[in-house]
Amino acid sequence: HIGHAKSICLNFGIARDYNGYCNLRFDDTNPTKEDVEYVDSIKEDIKWLGFSWEDREFYASDYFDQLYEFAVQLIKQGDAYVDSCSTEEIRNMRGTVTEPGKPSPYRNRTVEENLNLFERMKNGEFADGEHVLRAKGDLSSSNMNLRDSIMYRIRHAHHHRTGDTWCIYPMYDWAHGQSDSIEKITHSICTLEFENHRPLYDWYIDKLGIYHPQQIEFARLNLNYTIMSKRKLLELVEGKYVTGWDDPRMPTISAFRRRGYTPESIRTFAERVGVAKRDNIIDLALLEHTLREDLNKRAQRVMAVLKPLKVTITNYPDNVVEELSAVNNPEDETMGSRTVYFSKEIYIEQDDFMESPMKKFFRLSPGNEVRLRYAYIIK
Repeated sequence: HIGHAKSICLNFGIARDYNGYCNLRFDDTNPTKEDVEYVDSIKEDIKWLGFSWEDREFYASDYFDQLYEFAVQLIKQGDAYVDSCSTEEIRNMRGTVTEPGKPSPYRNRTVEENLNLFERMKNGEFADGEHVLRAKGDLSSSNMNLRDSIMYRIRHAHHHRTGDTWCIYPMYDWAHGQSDSIEKITHSICTLEFENHRPLYDWYIDKLGIYHPQQIEFARLNLNYTIMSKRKLLELVEGKYVTGWDDPRMPTISAFRRRGYTPESIRTFAERVGVAKRDNIIDLALLEHTLREDLNKRAQRVMAVLKPLKVTITNYPDNVVEELSAVNNPEDETMGSRTVYFSKEIYIEQDDFMESPMKKFFRLSPGNEVRLRYAYIIK
């Protein structure tokens, strides 16, 4: 949606301004939520916005083998363990903001036992939810993300790229930093909700002793009167309240494209909004202003009468049609001009005439003069 447009413009824009590169990587760590349709639509939107990732298209699933080996390394170091508690039990043991977490009864399994169980998880010997792999962090940390976060879960589901090769899938927090490291990313730019995840991002990389990118967070874009929640937008689509993701009423990039927005206007909007560390709400009028500003420079002017009212000019010759020149765009002379035809009978908008005009009505009315654009003064 339009919020992602800001992130796209920011990432590709920084790479452009500093002669760097911006990779396009899809987080396809959840096989039940990934779809080729979404991948293709994201790529189409990025291209439409005017950016290119060239040959740098990656997927988290490209690194499943390496991520597995990294996890094995942490187990061997004593920094990860297989937990057999249920999801609810794990949640209850994490503690609260004011209370430390409680250790899992499986936290002190031996390295050999953890390696054996993790391999059997990979081989598909267990059902969904039977085991998870967790990082052995700090249960007393004030940052809840450092309290033995889950790294892998069992999920017997078909993946759109890897098929049925895997039945264990990495959590986003585990895949994120290591994927950045593999790709030698210098700056990993995320929205502000990942700020609390940065200590875990750093912890994983430091424990592995691998190349360390820098994660930087910025405030996401919020527009007034606009729904930005992917979950709520999905409800609108699945509930048939809209015709699809590109319904002009939606705040998606494809919907703005159908509505007549230009990629230049959206890029300008993202630039004017800027980057901040504090969440704020941007007025929708700013987005509309950038579009009008852009169209004003590039759009050819045309005239149309939607509710016609016939006007007969009594002192104009019969059977004469005059050709008048109209400028296509007063902002750009290179766009040239077009021909507008003028005759005894013309049509104006019904709203442009009032028989008993109110005060300060400056359009056509009995006894009042108006000038027709590119033509004459009539009365």
